[in-house]
Amino acid sequence: MSFNFAFDITANDPHSAARCGWFHTPHGIIPTPVFAPVGTQATVKTLAPHELETLGADLILANAYHLYLRPGAERIARLGGLHCFMGWEHPILTDSGGFQVFSLAHMRHVDDDGVTFRSHIDGSEQRFTPELVIETQENLGADIIMCLDECAVPLDRDYLGQALRRTHLWAERCRAAQQRDDQALFGILQGGVFPDLRQESARFLSALDFPGYAIGGLSVGETKEQMYTTLEATTPELPADRPRYLMGVGTPEDVLESVARGVDIFDCVLPTRVARNGALLTSEGRMNIRNARYADDPSPVEPDCACYTCQHFSRAYLRHLFKAQEILGLRLATLHNLHFMLRFMEQVRATIADGRFMQFKEEFLACYRVPDQRARFARDTAQRADHTDAG
Repeated sequence: MSFNFAFDITANDPHSAARCGWFHTPHGIIPTPVFAPVGTQATVKTLAPHELETLGADLILANAYHLYLRPGAERIARLGGLHCFMGWEHPILTDSGGFQVFSLAHMRHVDDDGVTFRSHIDGSEQRFTPELVIETQENLGADIIMCLDECAVPLDRDYLGQALRRTHLWAERCRAAQQRDDQALFGILQGGVFPDLRQESARFLSALDFPGYAIGGLSVGETKEQMYTTLEATTPELPADRPRYLMGVGTPEDVLESVARGVDIFDCVLPTRVARNGALLTSEGRMNIRNARYADDPSPVEPDCACYTCQHFSRAYLRHLFKAQEILGLRLATLHNLHFMLRFMEQVRATIADGRFMQFKEEFLACYRVPDQRARFARDTAQRADHTDAG
């Protein structure tokens, strides 16, 4: 059936480009700005769907590359589609898998028709074309789906020009291939850190009249300042009445800076990935619960946190679980981190609505310890390229 993917903007911050609103989808209305927990393999690791509902998740992300390879998009379609398959009745976004394919630098070949690559699972040769990517995502049945794009190194202008041409060609083919009208197909902007290329991409894709627009190819090697400057040059070129999705970005500091520049949707593996390594998100930065200083600490991770973990368990107990390699430690840390991010996004929306967003941003960043950028880049690159344990 046909669906009207309306995006209603309910408030604009008077001191920045931040805005909040509602994006209507067949499986529910998404409040924006929104953070989507990553469920690459049709599961947010360690958590059940009812726990995500209790946490207040409005949108989750799954990955078409992974699900195409295993268990197969056609199988998922036969089993009722992704919502039924994974027991999640709320909105789902699927990434086309473009980033995963293009991170296989030594295992792929790109031409104007598509990309040939080898499966990270069994080494078999596979071929993605724009048409196959759309067919795959239509079989999966997500509410928001992505065009196939070519994600290029953000500082290599010569290659970026070629990748931009292919990305635009593939966007046209994806638009033409789409059969279902109950899925919002987003075009993906590329262009690295070059404002003119980003603006060219924004203008080209805007002319194709997508229901929303994704900004790809950032947080892949450029500095934070370059990413923020690129967003400043890009978002004003996109239609104001369509949601803007910054792909694969979701640290608290990046969310705040990107929301201030007009971004509406975020996803990132960071809250769940670092949780499984014993890092807990707090208002002052990340806490390494493995540290010996917490061995006798009876306090919760954060005294004012209302999550299940903080309401029932101490830092000492969490440290014990991680030292003993108990699975419960991973679950409790993940519950806390996603609670932190989802409550954080509630605060972002509330402060935009009442005109206090920039004050909230300044006060939050004044207390929050941001990790060293070089370490962050090395970690994030490893996380995004790790196909066997993504999400």
